[in-house]
Amino acid sequence: MSRTAVFFHAHPDDEALLTAGTMAMLAAEGHRVVLVVATAGERGLAELPHGDRLGEARMAELYKSAAGLGVARVVRLGYSDSGLATGGGAPEDRPADAFMDADTEQAARKLADVLIEEKADLVTIYDPAGGYGHPDHVQVHRVGRRAAEIAGTPIVLEATVNRDPLLRLLRLAGRFYRFPPDFDIRAFESAYSPGSAITHRINVRRFAKAKRASMAAHATQTKGGDGDRTLALMLKLPGPLYRLVFGTEWYVRRDLPAGTRLRHPFDSWPK
Repeated sequence: MSRTAVFFHAHPDDEALLTAGTMAMLAAEGHRVVLVVATAGERGLAELPHGDRLGEARMAELYKSAAGLGVARVVRLGYSDSGLATGGGAPEDRPADAFMDADTEQAARKLADVLIEEKADLVTIYDPAGGYGHPDHVQVHRVGRRAAEIAGTPIVLEATVNRDPLLRLLRLAGRFYRFPPDFDIRAFESAYSPGSAITHRINVRRFAKAKRASMAAHATQTKGGDGDRTLALMLKLPGPLYRLVFGTEWYVRRDLPAGTRLRHPFDSWPK
């Protein structure tokens, strides 16, 4: 039975990092996969200057990534990227339509329109902390959860990372790699979700090549600032290590009991 899954992200490249393997898997199984981004990521760190030119480049990269994953439709909600550096700044330093400042109800209704039109069976958002705390990611959680309520979408999965093995891997990698200037391992000590909260562990190793190609599509995000960025470092990992690090994608479904361990997004389908 074919179902429809909507993956809601803040910026182009977020889909590659957190959910690309799951998207490729579902598409390969014959499900309809829809990708929605809140912004074009036009204030991200890159060699191109902030603004329309960067936003257009990042959207082109998003379409390339989506095509490789088997995505049937890409939707942009039309908000402006809030910019990570402005997360604690004054509102006047952000665009007037910054996503982090958007009215939650209005934004949720925009997303709900897509969910209703697509007859979505599932929508992915982020955990309440927005993963690593980006204000647009926190807003994705708020907006996505409310949109699912409006649309009556039965499955809401919070895309996250199991921070327990992540911290172990990062500390090990730090012995062999020099992390780029924008990378602070301490930020991961309270980021994402502990293993005890995770309900879905999706094995996507068979789709590692598609996930890697999705990451590589976002070329603007491999350079900027003082040199290679975290995404570029990830793409340099040899194949076996890449599959080990990125071969599992994690989700939290809040309406399931603690300790639930599922292996597919549609497991425990409502009767």
